Amino acid sequence: MTAIAGALLAVLAACAPSGGIPADDPRSEVVVDLSQYEDQKLDWGTCDEFVRSTQDEEVFPLVPEKECARLEVPLDYADPNGDTASIAVIRIPARGEPLGSLFFNPGGPGGAGILGTIGAALFTPESAVTESFDLIGFDPRGVGATEPAVDCGLTDGSEEGADLLAKVGTPFLPLTKDDTREIVDRCADGSGGVEALKHVGTRTTAKDMDLLREVLGEDQLNFLGQSYGSRLGTVYAEEFPENVRAMILDGAFDPNLGSQDRLLESYVGFQSQLEKMAVFCATQAGCPLGADPNGWTPALQALLQPLAENPIPAGDAELDFASGVGGVMGGLFSPDAWPLVIEGLREVQQGRGDTLLSLSTAIGGITDEGESSNQVDASLVINCVDETLLGADELAVLREDTYDRAPMLDPGAVDDAELRDKCADFPLTGELEIPYGQQVDGLPPLLVVSLTDDPTTPLSGAVGLADTLGGTLLTVDGAGHTVIAKGVSSCADAIAAAYLIDLELPEEGTTCAAD
Repeated sequence: MTAIAGALLAVLAACAPSGGIPADDPRSEVVVDLSQYEDQKLDWGTCDEFVRSTQDEEVFPLVPEKECARLEVPLDYADPNGDTASIAVIRIPARGEPLGSLFFNPGGPGGAGILGTIGAALFTPESAVTESFDLIGFDPRGVGATEPAVDCGLTDGSEEGADLLAKVGTPFLPLTKDDTREIVDRCADGSGGVEALKHVGTRTTAKDMDLLREVLGEDQLNFLGQSYGSRLGTVYAEEFPENVRAMILDGAFDPNLGSQDRLLESYVGFQSQLEKMAVFCATQAGCPLGADPNGWTPALQALLQPLAENPIPAGDAELDFASGVGGVMGGLFSPDAWPLVIEGLREVQQGRGDTLLSLSTAIGGITDEGESSNQVDASLVINCVDETLLGADELAVLREDTYDRAPMLDPGAVDDAELRDKCADFPLTGELEIPYGQQVDGLPPLLVVSLTDDPTTPLSGAVGLADTLGGTLLTVDGAGHTVIAKGVSSCADAIAAAYLIDLELPEEGTTCAAD
């Protein structure tokens, strides 16, 4: 089950003028004619063609008033007369008189915007926001029902896909030149070719979002972006500052951190949450981590490290070290799941791995029945396009720092083979140009939101983003990942509504309680 744990860890890993900026030169002043796309009319209808899984079949009917359409966009914004892509879009009409549209991205990269938008609507049945705005979501480039969709065959159930996912998804496992070449070949073969892979980055998706704004007839954009959505929103603000009316960035990526520092910050965040969960566990009889704070991480290692060589049964599959750690990390996203992690560790003591495996697969977009979205594949490719390559020395330092500061990820034995970036053979990397979102002129006041104990996008990232964009920071005292429209804090939701509807921002230093 290394492949499934890799699915989780792959997901964790995870000022330009307006108009038609080429994807390979995001700060160019060249403007191309997009009128053939801006003049299109969306054909709103049922969302049936966007159903991709049993989960979709169960959730989609819960919001019967939704309607869906496809937006045609250029595959490459530098060549608008060339091949095209088709963006899957959903609209959930406002329950009252609409003030406009609120665009929403639930996170990722690789997260399905269609399903996430339905989830947001279910969490806000009486919200002033959904009373006042049409909720607009879309599957970003390469994701879900958008075409072409990324398919690297990593979670298709094949032995070849499982072997490759085990290599790319588990941190610090040495890769060969053949491995990284196989990644590109499999992704290109399943995703419409190398050219399609080049155009799934965040800058291209930001251009799609602005084109959708134009087609919908919105003079300016209202946007709520969570987790990776905060990166998408920041890039949009950088590319199209004059087109922003209101923007909430929740669970923020720090635009100043490169891949090495961002990954380490995330791993350290999970280690911190493990220790908070252990405090909770220690109050219970028979806590599998014990009652000694100095012994919590060693106790976890004693349970999980042996699984590297000796996996244990987990239903019809097996739980190894990587999927065991993946399950723990999956449960650390929210305190609500801490009892499941504790139960999973108790099961490991008994020689079973069912619960931890289920937690691990869920974060990777894989159901207990084995159904898989393309979240893992899309996350891999989008990150490869966005971020710069790490060299062998940088990866070795990251491994050393990770095992030192986040020892929960230490498998107990280190392979001395030279490390190779999984994106080493991709045709285009570094499109995002980190740091990004720097010195953006003409941007209206933004709202940045963070929980004080966020395991994967720590509060420091929100502080960095607010400082970079000149936004107002709202903190929520509690643990978990992202806040707005999730039933986490009625105080924060009310502040978000006042900002989106009336552009009223809270005072600097405002902190809300979690409900």
